[in-house]
Amino acid sequence: MTLRSFLIPLLLTLSLAACGGSQPEVQGETAGHSESEADAEPAKGAHNGRLLIEGPYTVELAIFEDGVPPEYRAWLYKDGEPLPPTAGELTVVLTRLGDITDTHTFTPKEDYLLGSLEVYEPHSFDVAVTARIDGQTLAWTFPSYEGRTSIPATVAKDAGIQIAPAGPGVIRDEHDVQGLLTPIEGRHARIVARFPGPVKAVRVGLGDTVRAGQALATVESNVSLSNYTVTAPLAGTVLARNVAVGDLAGEQPLFEIADLSALWVDLHLFGADAQHITPGLPVEVTRLSDGVSARTTLDRVLPGTATASQSTVARATIDNADGRWRPGAAVRARVTVAEQKVDLMVPLAALQRFRDWDVVFVRFGDDYEIRPLELGRRDGVNVEVLGGLKAGDPVVVAQSYLVKADIEKSGASHDH
Repeated sequence: MTLRSFLIPLLLTLSLAACGGSQPEVQGETAGHSESEADAEPAKGAHNGRLLIEGPYTVELAIFEDGVPPEYRAWLYKDGEPLPPTAGELTVVLTRLGDITDTHTFTPKEDYLLGSLEVYEPHSFDVAVTARIDGQTLAWTFPSYEGRTSIPATVAKDAGIQIAPAGPGVIRDEHDVQGLLTPIEGRHARIVARFPGPVKAVRVGLGDTVRAGQALATVESNVSLSNYTVTAPLAGTVLARNVAVGDLAGEQPLFEIADLSALWVDLHLFGADAQHITPGLPVEVTRLSDGVSARTTLDRVLPGTATASQSTVARATIDNADGRWRPGAAVRARVTVAEQKVDLMVPLAALQRFRDWDVVFVRFGDDYEIRPLELGRRDGVNVEVLGGLKAGDPVVVAQSYLVKADIEKSGASHDH
């Protein structure tokens, strides 16, 4: 899908969302605002709160967070004149995505009414305000959204946006190291002639698979002047052929053969890694040529230290049934030193920065919204969530940056 084919329907959807739908009565106005009216900032009062007006009565409602956790404060007016906070009663009901409802009741304090609950982030909800002043019941409803957008399901699918529930898991203390594939000792042989003499025949080539006892070459002995056969001491693959017909066989290896059905992975440990990484730890080895990975366990840590590099070698064995792991090839590996179960985690790929927060995006229907998080431990794949989500919340785990871009484009904010 092209960027253009993604953005065009998305922009159309956002435009329709901005124009469509009725608006509740706020500040004494009726439903059915025009686009310019819907986008206009609500009228503010002396305390920078939203003014809710009905007849002679006004409620100024603000989220106050100067030196305290966010809380609702409200001031009452009649005919533009302040009323004492004891002159009325107030209830604010916030409905958040996911059918979460917070009911704030108010008590008099100094010259204002104070809400009973913290207004936790995100400050994104549908607001229902009920006031009772002079025996009259007044009511207002209005949306107050931040960090929210709508994306149709078909557009989200075409854009590759994927959802997964937040849940428990394991955070791993992992160390990334580099390594080299080598044949296993005892499964590797360099074959020399028993007696020197001219080579009369060569029966295998580089890369051939041979069985134990198979004829590799024929050599005429300089001692007996009779021919003898050079055979394979083990089954495997011909890694090197250093001889041709007419050559003189001597002390140099004629062939190199190895059983490559399994290989050693020699991992080079530096500094503190050599102290933390011990035999028995799980390791994931990744083939650089195509990104394929294999899981295995460290067999041993060799006792010596290389003088030139000052590295220690940790060794593991991997299966090579597909024949794609090649001796001499460099690999990268991730060794798991420790594992810690956590109650809640999300993939690192789900995280984005929004204002000063680390956030993920949750989806309910076609609506997406930020969830600021308190984070804990992390590894190369996942991060622990200490606050801001609950188990089962539907989190965007792929293409989260597209949701972020769309939210920033909409510019939704809340009143303070």
